[in-house]
Amino acid sequence: MDAHPSTATREAAFFDLDKTIIATSSATAFSRGFLAQGMLTRRKVLRTAYAQLVYLMGAADEDQTERLRVQLSRNVAGWEVSQVSAVVAETLHEAIDPTVYAEAVALIEQHHAAGRDVVIVSASSSEIVEPIAAVLGADHVIASRMAVTAGRYTGEIDFYAYGENKAIGIRELAEREGYDLSRSFAYSDSITDAPMLGVVGHGFAVNPDRTLRRLAEQEGWGVLAFSRPVALFAFARRPASIAAVGVVALVAAGLAVGWYLGRRRARG
Repeated sequence: MDAHPSTATREAAFFDLDKTIIATSSATAFSRGFLAQGMLTRRKVLRTAYAQLVYLMGAADEDQTERLRVQLSRNVAGWEVSQVSAVVAETLHEAIDPTVYAEAVALIEQHHAAGRDVVIVSASSSEIVEPIAAVLGADHVIASRMAVTAGRYTGEIDFYAYGENKAIGIRELAEREGYDLSRSFAYSDSITDAPMLGVVGHGFAVNPDRTLRRLAEQEGWGVLAFSRPVALFAFARRPASIAAVGVVALVAAGLAVGWYLGRRRARG
């Protein structure tokens, strides 16, 4: 585990997005909205839906995940950034609800209550991740950055927040914000996020498959089960713009998780 310099005093909780906070793929959740705007063809939507199904079933290996990334980046080539942002804002409710895990929302609230920043870390593009993170009340986002020329996507990726790059992004943010990574937390469902889980002092595998569970046992990471998708917008603190909406605590779901976190800290 990589430790941040001892001068850092703040703590943070880093959450993977897909299949950790939401029970779907954020990169493909907005396909219907893009199709309605004529930005995607039905053939591309079906192809992407199949790739998403393989991913959600946990059957996608690293090569398949990479092909999905290439396919998605090609799909957006030539799209206007402003139009993408508009579609995401307009369809966020129907695309994401009710796919947010209640257990994840409770954890986010508990980390905030403990004074920790919450950071969403996702391989999806920032234009998709940032509105979701705002609804969740996250403090920062680490996401893929698509190359843009004259307000349009080129189809290339400037920064791909995947695998080791997630750990790199976390270290860079920790340097800027003064996080002590040895006292910070990370959550993910994917074996490809092993670098992300290993860069903090408290790593947690969420709904892990056999491979990730085995690694979690070897590394001493916690194992959590998230199983209750809820309608996130039903828990909004106040009616406001997407960037200002928060999430109230899910107390019942959080009690058991809070006890587990406390036990982990006591052991550490």
